[in-house]
Amino acid sequence: MRFSPTFLDSIRARIPISEVVGRRVTWDKRKSQPQRGDYWACCPFHGEKTPSFHADDRRGRYHCFGCGVSGDHFTFLVEQDGLSFPQAVEQLAGEAGLPMPARDREEEKREEQRASLADVMELAVKFFEVQLQAAVGAKARGYLRDRGVSPETQTRFRIGYAPDSRNALKQYLAEAGVDPDQMVEAGLLIAGDDIPVSYDRFRDRVMFPITDLRGRVIAFGGRALSADVPAKYLNSPETPLFSKSHVLFNGREARAAARKDGPVIAVEGYTDVIACVVAGFEATVAPMGTALTEDQLRLLWQMADEPVLCFDGDTAGLKAAYRAIDLALPHLQPGKSLRFALLPAGQDPDDVIRTDGPEAFGALIGAARALIDMAWRREMDGRTYDTPERRAGLEAALRQVVGQIGDQGVRRHYDTAIRDRLAAYFGTGSGQSRRSGGGAAGRGRNAAMVASESLLSNRLVRAGGRALSTSGLAPGDAILVGGLLCHPLLAEERLETLADTAFQQPDIARLAGALALALAEHPDATHASLRALLDGQGHGAAIDLVLKTLQQFGLDAVGPEGEASRAATIWDDAAHLRRRAGTLSIERLEAARALGRDASPAHLTRLRDIQDQDLRQTQSDMRDGVSEIEIVHPLKDR
Repeated sequence: MRFSPTFLDSIRARIPISEVVGRRVTWDKRKSQPQRGDYWACCPFHGEKTPSFHADDRRGRYHCFGCGVSGDHFTFLVEQDGLSFPQAVEQLAGEAGLPMPARDREEEKREEQRASLADVMELAVKFFEVQLQAAVGAKARGYLRDRGVSPETQTRFRIGYAPDSRNALKQYLAEAGVDPDQMVEAGLLIAGDDIPVSYDRFRDRVMFPITDLRGRVIAFGGRALSADVPAKYLNSPETPLFSKSHVLFNGREARAAARKDGPVIAVEGYTDVIACVVAGFEATVAPMGTALTEDQLRLLWQMADEPVLCFDGDTAGLKAAYRAIDLALPHLQPGKSLRFALLPAGQDPDDVIRTDGPEAFGALIGAARALIDMAWRREMDGRTYDTPERRAGLEAALRQVVGQIGDQGVRRHYDTAIRDRLAAYFGTGSGQSRRSGGGAAGRGRNAAMVASESLLSNRLVRAGGRALSTSGLAPGDAILVGGLLCHPLLAEERLETLADTAFQQPDIARLAGALALALAEHPDATHASLRALLDGQGHGAAIDLVLKTLQQFGLDAVGPEGEASRAATIWDDAAHLRRRAGTLSIERLEAARALGRDASPAHLTRLRDIQDQDLRQTQSDMRDGVSEIEIVHPLKDR
C-alpha cells in the first residue's frame, strides 16, 4: 500500500534516526556529538575499522562516506533487516505510537490531490514574485526597503506581492489551467454558499511563502500594506497541505543551519525571522502567528536540545513565555529544555538588530534564561511572601509546576532545585551549593577567581554587607548600586528592588535614586552612557566610591569588566540578604515590643527564636567563609 508523506514524516519526527540505526551499530564516542544529533560508527553495510558511517538526527538521514549507502529510517530497516517497506513502516509506526492507516483509496486520491495542490501553490509563488517587481509592487518594495529587506533577501525568501484586486491571482491561475475548486482548496480563494463569486484571499499584501520540511510551498503569510484592514497579518487557512500547528516558518532552512554552532531561536514574526537570518542567526524560526504548539516544540527539539524562545519583555511577551513554560513542562527530557530571551519592552528582534546591531541581539540571546528561572520569576513577580500563608501558597504553586514534569529524573532534579531556592529565599538554610568552579577547570586560575567571588558573595554579602571598605561603604551597598550601573541589562527585573532599597550614606542613596531613574528612562543604556549621564549630574565621586569598594573586596564580576551572569548571581544574593535582614529586624522589634507589653513565656520564646535564627545565620556565614577560603587555597598550610 502507499503511505502518505505526512504519515511517514510523523514517524520520522517521533523517532530519531540514531535510535533506529543504533540497534545495529556501536557509536564512536570520540567522534559522535549527541548534543548536536551527529553520530558516527563503523558502517554496518561494509567492513571497515575507521568510522565513516554518519547518522544525522536533525535531517533524519544516514550516509556512509566509505561505501556511499544512504537513506532514512525505513530504508535502513529494508536494507539491514530485510524487511519490506510496508513492514518497516508498520514496525516504526508501532514504536512511534501511531496507528497504521487502513488502505484507503480515497486517501490515496487525496495524496495525489495534495501533490497537485503543491503545483498550484508554486504557480501562486511565481505570480506574487513577478508582481512585486512590477509597477504595481512599488509600494510593497518601499515597505520592504524601509524594513531593511534587500532585493537579494527578497529573492532568497521568495517574497512577493498580492495586488489590490479581487481576481488577479484567480485569473492568472485560470489561464494556467487550474480548476477553481483547486484554488479554493489551496486556500487562495474565498468562496462559500453565501458568496456569489469567489475572490482572491490575499489582496494588497506583502506575501511570505511558507514551506514544509521538503521545501514545498504549502501556505502564505500576508502582511497588509493598508492600515484600515481588519487583520495586519493574514495566514492561509487550514488546507490539505497546511496545518499551522505543525509547521515552523523557515523550518527547513533552520534545520539545516542548526548543524552549525549557532543557537536555534524562535521569534514571533516573519520579518523577525528574516532579520535574524540576514544578521547571521540562520537557525531562526517562527510559529504561524499563534502560541507555540506541542508539534512545533517537537520540531524545535529535533534541531537543538535547548532552543531559545525570544519574546518582547512587556506584559504580553511575558504571558507568552509563561504559556510556553506550561506547554513544555510535561515534555521535558534529560538534556531537553528551553531558554528564554526577553527583549526590551516594545522592541522586536528586527528593531534590536537594526538599532543596535547583531552583536546586541546576540548578547540578549546569550543571556537567555533557563526554564526554571522563568518558572521561578512567574511565581515571584508582583508578589510578596511575608506571611506563613503566603509562603505556603508559593510552595504549593511551585510543587504544582514540578508536578507537571513527566520525566521522573528531570522532575526529581527540579524538585531539589526548587527546594534549594525556597530555602535560600526564606532564609532557612544556605539553599545554594557553593560555587567552586567545578571539575578540572576548578583547579585553575579561573576557578580560583570564581571561588573568591563566591567567598565575598557568601561571606560578606550574605552577612548583610556588615563589613565596611576603607572608605566606609558596605560591600552589599556597592553590589546593589554597582551591579546595575555596570550591567544595565540586569536592571529590567531588578529596578524596583533598587528603588525600594534604603542606603545609609546620603551620597550613595542619591546615586541609587538617580541610577534607578536613568535606567527607567533609558532601558537600552550602556555602562558608559550611564556613567556619563550620572557624572554630569554630579554623582562622579559616589560612582568612584562604589567601584573602588567593589575592587577592594575583589568583586570583579560585578564591575564593568565582569560577566553579567556572575554579577546577576551576586546581586541577587545581596538583594535577598538585604530583604532577610530587614525582615529579621522588624520581627525582632515587634517581638521586643510584645514582650514589653506582656512578659509571657510565649513572647519571650518568640524573641529568643529570632535571636537564635540570627546567630545561626552568622555562624553559617563564618563556616561558609572558612570553607570557601579552602577552595581558593586548597590544602594551604595543612
